[in-house]
Parts: sequence; C-alpha cells; structure tokens
Amino acid sequence: MSYKYVNYLWDDAKAASLDFVSLLVYRSNLLGSDQRITNTGGGNTSSKIVEKDPLSGEDVEVLWVKGSGGDLRTSKKENFSSLYQSKLIDLQKVYGSQPERGLKTQAEDDMVGMYPHTTFNLNPRPSSIDTPLHSFLPGKHVDHMHPNAIISIAASRRCEELTKEIFGGEMAYVPWMRPGFELGLAMQEISRQQPGIKAIMMGQHGFISWDDDAKVCYTLTLDLIEKAAAYIESKYEAKGGHAGAFGGAKYQSLEEAQRQAVFAQILPWLRGQVSQQKRFVGTVQDDEKILRFVNSNDAPRLAELGTSCPDHFLRTKIKPLYVDWNPQSEDVAALKAKLAAGLEAYRADYAEYYNRCKHANSPAMRDANPTVVLIPGLGMVAWGKDKSESRVTAEFYNCAVEVMRGAEAIDEYVSLPQQEAFDIEYWLLEEAKLQRMPAEKELARQVHVVIGAGSGIGKEVAHRLVKEGAHIVCVDLNLAAAEATAKEITDKYGLGIGVAGTGISGCGPAIGLSANITDRASIRAALDQVAIAYGGFDSIEVTAGIFVPSDTTGHIPDDKWALTFGINVTGSYFVADEAYKIWKEQGLRGNLVLTTSANAVVAKKGSVAYDTSKAAANHLVRELAIELSPLVRVNGVAPATVVQGSAMFPRDRVIGSLAKYNIPYADDEATESLVSKLAQFYADRTLTKAPITPADQAEAYFLLVTNRLSKTTGQVITVDGGLHEAFLR
Repeated sequence: MSYKYVNYLWDDAKAASLDFVSLLVYRSNLLGSDQRITNTGGGNTSSKIVEKDPLSGEDVEVLWVKGSGGDLRTSKKENFSSLYQSKLIDLQKVYGSQPERGLKTQAEDDMVGMYPHTTFNLNPRPSSIDTPLHSFLPGKHVDHMHPNAIISIAASRRCEELTKEIFGGEMAYVPWMRPGFELGLAMQEISRQQPGIKAIMMGQHGFISWDDDAKVCYTLTLDLIEKAAAYIESKYEAKGGHAGAFGGAKYQSLEEAQRQAVFAQILPWLRGQVSQQKRFVGTVQDDEKILRFVNSNDAPRLAELGTSCPDHFLRTKIKPLYVDWNPQSEDVAALKAKLAAGLEAYRADYAEYYNRCKHANSPAMRDANPTVVLIPGLGMVAWGKDKSESRVTAEFYNCAVEVMRGAEAIDEYVSLPQQEAFDIEYWLLEEAKLQRMPAEKELARQVHVVIGAGSGIGKEVAHRLVKEGAHIVCVDLNLAAAEATAKEITDKYGLGIGVAGTGISGCGPAIGLSANITDRASIRAALDQVAIAYGGFDSIEVTAGIFVPSDTTGHIPDDKWALTFGINVTGSYFVADEAYKIWKEQGLRGNLVLTTSANAVVAKKGSVAYDTSKAAANHLVRELAIELSPLVRVNGVAPATVVQGSAMFPRDRVIGSLAKYNIPYADDEATESLVSKLAQFYADRTLTKAPITPADQAEAYFLLVTNRLSKTTGQVITVDGGLHEAFLR
C-alpha cells in the first residue's frame, strides 16, 4: 500500500542486521515514533522467540513483550519482559481453577501476581497487564496499538457493524473488556473460531494484529490504520470537513497576541486553584485543531461525555472542564468568574462520581481538580506533576479530540461507561503501581526563576536546583547565555516524553529568557512568558549583579554609581514587586532569594558603589520579608569574593587585582592559573583557607528555597569562608 495517514519506515537492510530481540525493539520504535499509530506510553508489541534455556540448555519458546511502563518510541531491550511461553499458557489452568471467573473477580487481578513465576532468564522488567493478549494469540509477532482512527471506530455506537463494513473479514470484534487475562482468553477463542483473521477490534480501546513474520506484522498494522483513517476522512469531508467539524463554529478564536495576553493573566491564578492539594505544572495548546474543537457547537456535549480509551482518561481524568466563555463579548474578569464556578462544580461532580462508583476496597479519592481545561477562543490548558506529564496529558486529550472527530464523522461517539472508567482509574493494580513509584524529589512540581543564570553563581544555582526536581527558568540580560544554560540542563535531563510529533510546546525542565532587571516592563514580559510556559512559578533567585571599581583617582562616575544601584538594589526590588503580583494571584507560598555580599558589612577602599549597594540589598531583604509576608519568604545569600566561574572577574580584572595585591604573575600566564592564584589569595584571608566557589553559594540558595528552613525569612546567610571582618557587630 501507499500510505497517507501513517509513516512507513521499515528498512530491510537495517532489519536484516538485527537479532530477533533487537528486531522487536526496532519494530516497536518505528511504530511508537508516529503519534497517529499510538500515544506516548501506550500500546505494546511482542515476539515469540526460540532461545536456549539457561538451566536445561534446551530450546524453549520465549515471549518478549513490552513491560509495564515505558514508551514504544524510546524503548530498549531492557524495557521488555521475557517469559516462558509454555508457562504462560499453563496459567490458564490456574485461572480456570478459581471459584469464580469473570472480569472483575479477584482471580483476574491475582493472575498478574503469577507472571513473575513465568520469567525467563531472571529478567527484572515487570510484565504488562496486556501480556495474555500477546501470549494467547497464535502469531509469532503481535502489535497492540491505540491509533486515533481505529479508536474512532471502537468508540462509535455501531462499532461492530463498522468493523465489518470497513475491514470485511480482515478484522474480528471483541466488546469492551478490561485489559487482562479474561480479554486474552476471549481473543484466543476468537482466533480459534476464525482462523483466517489476524486482527481484532477492541471495543472502546484500540486493536491488535499479528503475523508470523515481523515485517508482515508491521505492514499489516499500518495497512489497517491506513484503511480506517481513509474511511473516516472520506466521511468527514462528505460532512463539510473542517467547517462542519463538531457541529461547526460557535465562537471565534482570539488573535495569537490576545490569546497570549489572556493566558498570562489567568494561568497563575488557575494554577493556584488546581494546586490546592499538590502543585501542578501547566502546558498551553492553542493550535488550529484544538481551537476548532473548543470553539465548536458540539464541544460542551462531547467534553461532558468524557474520553473513551482507558489510556486517555488515566491522564485526562474522566472528563475535562469546559468553560463556556464568549471571547468576543466577555472580559477576563468574566472568564475567571466562570472558571471559579466551573472548578467548584467539577470538584463536586468528581466527588459524586467517586462515591457512586467506589467499591468497599477502592483507594481513597484522588485530587478532584481537572487536569484538562478547555476555553473557547483560547485553547486548552493541561496540568501534570511536571512539564513532561502535562504535555502528555495535552497529547492524550488531543487524541481524544481526534477520536471524537472521527467517531462523529462516521457514526456517533460514545464514551466508556462511568463505572467501567472508575474501575480502571481506581484499579487496585494501578494503585499499587502508583504506590511503587519513587518518592518525588524535594523541589518536584516547582518552577524556579533564576535571574543571572547565564554564568557564575546563577548558572550553578540553576544546575543545583534542577537536580532536586525543579523546573528552571534561566533568565539573563544575555539571551544566548540564558539559553546556553537551559540547553545544558535539557541536554542532561532531556525534554521528557510527549514532545515528538505532537505540536505541543517542547520546553522541558528548563527554558532560557532575556530580561533587564532595571526595566519593569522587561521583567513583567519575562514573568508572563514563564506563566505561559509553566502556568506560574514558585521561587525566584536573583543572582544578577555588577561591580564597577573606582577609577585611578578613587572615584566612580555618576552614571556608574547609578548603574550599580540600579542593578544591585533597584532591580531586585522591581523583580520582587512584579513577582508578588503573580504570587498573590496564585495564592501559593513562594520564596525570593537575593544576592548581597560580605562587602555589605566590610568597608574598604576601591569599591564604594558596590559595597554600599550591597549594604542596601541587605536591608532590602529585611524590608521585603515584611512586605511580602506571609505568602513569600525573602532571604539573602552573602558571598565573599567568588573568582572561579564568575562573570565579574574577566582576565583583565583578575590581572588588576593580582597587581593591586602584589601577587607575582606572568603576562602570558594561562587565565585559569591567574584565577587560581587570586582565588587562593582571597581564601587565605578567611578562617577556612579554602577558595569559595559558585557551588558553595548554590548550596545556600537550595537550602533557603526548601522546607528545611521553612521558618526562616528576612535573613542573610553568609558564604564567605569565615571572613571575620564581616562578623555580626
């Protein structure tokens, strides 16, 4: 076939060079790389491979299947379970001996605990609940995918009829069943009764296909998706295409600049509203497809129905919050009022859903706030514990929108019954998986704005905080330097999942922005960008500063005096004043840490402007601690001279200082050597006799923004190596 709706990526030469397990990984990566084939983290693949038993040395058939968790696009060999196929088949006898047999019995869940007994070669990867689907079907190679086009059929009222109409005898049908052992048995029976078929439509879920040849299995998967997508698009165009989608447009989108301005106004407040139990990080999407949906006549009806595929609503919850706001006639105040009312109603509705559907042994109700908010004229806001999760949430609701578009074009969209949805969302096995997840890092779910992150202490602070789970906004007057620090972070930690091929904002744990802290408008513009990127922020660390030495006469020009105070004092005040407006909107506790200096309390010759500006910064910390309380803690870090890695010590200043203190050096000496000499000179004046580094300072910033010092505010912590001249007096 020629493909229009999926990507054919198979390379015969590449495939021929791979062993059997590597070929499975290759096939999986190809399928996972196309979001039209399966969503992030969704779907699974398998191959039945003959291998030597490590105990007996005999040939045995081993099922290699994508294990629990992971993503097909990025999976490697270690993401796959390996299980004795014969032992998996033997589990059918164990299951059959249980007193009850059915979808929701304890026996069904107990089978998951049996899979480790079938492990081949001590493979530690936990098995997926979909393992029986792969084991019990006859093909050597099996693909279980979640394509939007197929799910559109699976989520249609006439799913079984449409399956026959579109695929003829190529694909069988199984009604909705919760993934697991019973579904595997049902598929096994279908394949026995219909030996000619090699694919099954899974009601409300997706489809599964198989073959004894890996390439044929891959192409069969693509062929079936292509056929479904072509059928849907033909029906869609017949109903008016874009213009007729979702009942046509009810509202018009705001222009992009207007959308950005409104998002900047509402997102911090909205983040505060949905973060009442735990903090969330946001992702905004306002592309053509999502705007077409939120602006449509049918959006309220379809949004209320909720999603269909279990993979979708585990991220997006049972349904989104749709806010019926008219972007052409209502203002931002009206939008906030409607959001507030909508959130209150959503929480009450979610609690009612939980109480109506819960079982005696159900886990406690989880956060009742929505993870997806839909606003006409603006687009979608998705929330998650971090940027990666919020992007994936947005991606999944995009999939849900495409499913609804397809289902409505060919028939009528139907969602999963709420009790079935609840039994997936609060499945004890799912809860157990959540409980097994590692504890969140100390600064997880937080967004930190580091001003001066392009170099020196600021760069070190950015790297220190991201290690503890924080999202970092690197801000610097030099945009290239800010972006370079952000790139160092994303290169090390990655952008996270949910980026490739989605059209959703690609920023991950860090972004770089430019701002001039002596300019209020520049600060506000940067903070608005932070709101749009992450939904808001939690803490700000100001490390930007300037040192202008006196001239040869011992004086400093008036303009340099003003610049020194403008950056070292007034700039910090401007940042605090603008940031506090957003902190108040969020209503979430935050932190502000300013950089002062040991020089603030040590008078000496040659740095009068710098020293007095830092003395003012010390008192600014105390004043702001009062002004911003109780919502924001304000503290300072007072370094002594940091030479290594500091942007304030270029080579010429280092040489000037060496000459000033009569420290021997050579004009052609390496800069690193010169810096080391000067750093040791300053260290020798302290009690600890050790050079002070940016990393030493970063540790103080880290402590001040954690809950370790949660009752500390209005204080300045010195990190000066023990400079006794700066002792409190």
